[in-house]
Amino acid sequence: MESKTHGSSTSEVEVTNISGHGFWVLFDERELFLPFQDFPWFRDAPVGGILKVERLGPKHLYWPDLDIDIHVDSIENPDQFPLVSKNQSDE
Repeated sequence: MESKTHGSSTSEVEVTNISGHGFWVLFDERELFLPFQDFPWFRDAPVGGILKVERLGPKHLYWPDLDIDIHVDSIENPDQFPLVSKNQSDE
């Protein structure tokens, strides 16, 4: 008896868990954590927006409902990519 080969994965990237501190993304067979402290754009985002993630390139992720795109290098090494954010009150 010969088994058929398994099909390809239905998702190249997926959010696997969300907590009060951030969320985990499964990417290239490894799980990366995005803490809200380092990625504040996601803090008040709806769960559905966080869950809908696409892979635009080998190391480029995009959340279309939130219009957020992030390079995987910035997730793996957030200290090398400091965030610059300006509040409305700062203007």
